[in-house]
Amino acid sequence: MRIRLTFSKSGAMQYVGHLDLHRAWERIFRRSGLPLEYSQGFHPQPHINLACALPLGFTSQCEIIDAWFEKELRLADVREAILGALPPGLMLLGISEVDSSAPALQTQVTAAIYQITFLDDIPDLPDRLHRVLSTEHLHRIRHAKPYDLRPLIEEASLLPDKQGEKSKMLVRMAAREAATGRPEELLAEMDIEFKDTLIDRAMLILTND
Repeated sequence: MRIRLTFSKSGAMQYVGHLDLHRAWERIFRRSGLPLEYSQGFHPQPHINLACALPLGFTSQCEIIDAWFEKELRLADVREAILGALPPGLMLLGISEVDSSAPALQTQVTAAIYQITFLDDIPDLPDRLHRVLSTEHLHRIRHAKPYDLRPLIEEASLLPDKQGEKSKMLVRMAAREAATGRPEELLAEMDIEFKDTLIDRAMLILTND
């Protein structure tokens, strides 16, 4: 049985990296008592897959993990067991059964939508965004390799200002294999530091969405 869990990541968990998050879910399944499937061999590994790495310091309302169990279970029973094993900072938002023969979760992610909240007033914010979006190429270097950020920014727009609230921006970035855009790199092109914002991943776009 293959299930898909959607969960949020906040609080202290936003500073937990991808590998440690994977280990956290291993512990969650062990504590839950659910019959998680393991690989064969000398070093059995739990059969679980996270959709897409979330950078440190980001919160999220849409993280996804697939898990395989050794036998069929009622989704209500799975939900109850997991809810009793979750640590602070992780919240279960949804659960469904997935065809076991469906493609790997990581290969289905095509884009991610982020909401960026600006902690301080940014002068000329619309002009900064327009300057970036009107540029044909945004050449950058990541891990010593050059790449063009511009085609990875699929959409970006400022949300209407509301009295008493901080300015916000929605950004849709490509999240394909070897073609992943990161919102903090867009901020850098706008001459805005990541520490002056809060970034929340609001949605992961899958190929079948």
